Amino acid sequence: QVHLVESGGGKVQAGGSLRLSCAASESITSIYAMGWYRQAPGKQRELVAQISSSDYVPYYTDSMRGRFTIARDNTRNIVYLQMNKLKHEETGVYVCHVALCSAGDYWGQGTQVTVSS
Repeated sequence: QVHLVESGGGKVQAGGSLRLSCAASESITSIYAMGWYRQAPGKQRELVAQISSSDYVPYYTDSMRGRFTIARDNTRNIVYLQMNKLKHEETGVYVCHVALCSAGDYWGQGTQVTVSS
């Protein structure tokens, strides 16, 4: 079963841009927040950005702020992550995450982002 469908990953040169998308299944309701995590080899999974369903206030890690933009299409339960001026060290598997109001959650399979020179 697939609850979250991610797309937009790929290979880009340093300084380039990518736009990630995550579409939640229509069967998923009462979403509290949607966001993106990054999993790099040998490192702990870390939060990149998230946005709430109530007031749509975005959150970014300090290193991403000003370059990344997270947005939602509430009519289709889709979250986007626009990534600009990408750096080599930001290579990793970007994983979509959905937090439910019930405290349950869903994780996507992840989409690979490779930043090279």
